[in-house]
Amino acid sequence: LATACAALLHGEPECDIATLVAREADVSDRANPDVVKAVLALSEGERHARALYFTRSTLYGDAPVWRHIGLYGYRREALLRFCAAPPSPLEKREKLEQLRALEMGLQIWAAVIDEAPLSVDNPGDLEAARALAERD
Repeated sequence: LATACAALLHGEPECDIATLVAREADVSDRANPDVVKAVLALSEGERHARALYFTRSTLYGDAPVWRHIGLYGYRREALLRFCAAPPSPLEKREKLEQLRALEMGLQIWAAVIDEAPLSVDNPGDLEAARALAERD
């Protein structure tokens, strides 16, 4: 996964921050506030694009929903600027740090991966992860 972020930073000169997305696994992802959705400027057949917005809110319509994977790769200058900036209004509202970067004018690009890795976003996910770990 980290290699995909590094490749995006290497291949897209305008990319300040690289991240990953996967197509929604289930239609219930659209309304789940624990699933962060990415809105991308992605054309048919492309495997990476600029991120326009991220949200926990429900997304409507028939456009693909991209589940954000919380892994980032930063250019050094972008990371320094990001860390020096206070939390932004949108970041506080949505509780999503990447919105600070977008409000600052940094470009976030997302690479599409085939499947979202296991994530632990709430107590139910933690129980499922524990059960999975006990089986192994």
